[in-house]
Amino acid sequence: MLYGKEHVRRYQETDGAEGHDWNNTTVLLLTTKGRNSGRPYTTPLIYQRHGDVYLIVASYGGAPDDPQWYKNLRADPEVEVQVKGEKFAARARPARPEEKPEMWRVMTATWPQYDEYQQKTDREIPIVVLERT
Repeated sequence: MLYGKEHVRRYQETDGAEGHDWNNTTVLLLTTKGRNSGRPYTTPLIYQRHGDVYLIVASYGGAPDDPQWYKNLRADPEVEVQVKGEKFAARARPARPEEKPEMWRVMTATWPQYDEYQQKTDREIPIVVLERT
């Protein structure tokens, strides 16, 4: 099973042949700019297509704080995305309140643990919408 930096490396080396299909779901690579360092950071994240956009979840396994990648994209929403061999620029935004219930259902259908993660934390876990630019 691939995790962390090894997951990113294998995904990049194989254009997602290794790493896109993961644990009965699908994974993309999100690259954000560090809000303090300005350096690029790439994170493998479960995703689903939803119409013309891609959805990811800032769950951090139900931790009490948001993941670093989410804090980075809140500071600078211009991100890079890789889905298999396709790389593109995108703008990231949190799902709007009226969008979130349907998007949450889409994401929990592919990764049911998101419901468990939400129960473990007091923060509202954001769904992030990635729109191509």
